[in-house]
Amino acid sequence: MSLVDIVMPQLGTSVVEGTVVEWMAAVGSAVAAEATICEISTDKVDSECPAPASGTLAEILVAVGETVEVGTVLGRIATDGEDAAEGEDEIVEEAGGGGAPAPPAAAVAGGEEVRSSPVARRIAAEHGLDLATISGSGRGGRVTKKDVLAGIDAEPAPPPSEPALHSDSPYRPETASGGGDPQPLSRMRQMIGAAMLGSQRAAATCHTIVDCDMSRVEARRAELGLTALPLVARAVVETLTEHPDLNATLDGTTITRFRAVHLGVAVSLGDDGLIVPVIEDAQSLSPEGLGERIRDLAKRARERRLEPDEVRGATFTITSPGAFGAMIATPVIDVPQVGILDLEAIVRRPVVVADADGNESIAIRSMVNLILGWDHRAIDGVYAARFLGSLRTRLERL
Repeated sequence: MSLVDIVMPQLGTSVVEGTVVEWMAAVGSAVAAEATICEISTDKVDSECPAPASGTLAEILVAVGETVEVGTVLGRIATDGEDAAEGEDEIVEEAGGGGAPAPPAAAVAGGEEVRSSPVARRIAAEHGLDLATISGSGRGGRVTKKDVLAGIDAEPAPPPSEPALHSDSPYRPETASGGGDPQPLSRMRQMIGAAMLGSQRAAATCHTIVDCDMSRVEARRAELGLTALPLVARAVVETLTEHPDLNATLDGTTITRFRAVHLGVAVSLGDDGLIVPVIEDAQSLSPEGLGERIRDLAKRARERRLEPDEVRGATFTITSPGAFGAMIATPVIDVPQVGILDLEAIVRRPVVVADADGNESIAIRSMVNLILGWDHRAIDGVYAARFLGSLRTRLERL
């Protein structure tokens, strides 16, 4: 008999632990590869953890409600031998920790009990959805997370509740808490702090800044009905193809350069910190396509609806707090990446301009600071400056 570990997955850069909220099979039950074996919850992402192999659930090591670190073995699956049930496609979906069968998970909706997962119930409650109106695709009509998300997507979009921002920054205002009483940092803030300190210790972080005339970007975004961020993102993707040492990861003394650009976009979760969803193969998307993906990922990130694969594998990151008037910042690299671009506020200010004959004058232009955080272990300052110079040229000639 061979045993395969079920491991607590990494569900975000600064997420280091997760809580088992439900086991979908009891010890001794048959499980199928890729079928949901348990549900995991973190401060940022809720996820249905797939079984790594087909076989029989041999043991449960982490009970429901227990919080453990990423990489912890949650249970084991026996992949062969007589322990495997004949009907391997039969999966017992309702089971509690410790291997003992549990009563069906249910929620009262519309006056009736609806069998559903904890994640499905929480998301439905957050969006005011009646579970009785949602068709369940799970065993016995059980409502799953995917069913609820499909129901949310089918709902008509509510009218905007906040004014449009000048930038498409995924950041949002955070409500300040007063009182003056000393308070311990939240667990999430501690985890983010540890991740950032780890980056500072690992990377030789440097920053290079250029200012850029965004007049053409402003005109183009108005023409396309976009904000500045997707246009900048498209220019970044094109510039990275010319500077592959920045579209890379560094592991010890080994640098890996990527042909495809998997673009991370920082999203603020308010008091819950931030998360960096990833746009895979961003080089294949137009500015309009990038704008749609950014809006979708930011929305689902704040609703804790991202899938684990959507927060992994970035090769370069953009952060854009400029919507709140920030002018200069020093972003922390999301190691093992070697670069991060900070898009600051686009502001109208006087600058010196020259005409075709070289005559200079003062004019009002829409200007922005582009700030590149880069790892000196991977590149030098000249390379960083050339990247920013090329990016600026591309944006000013848009």
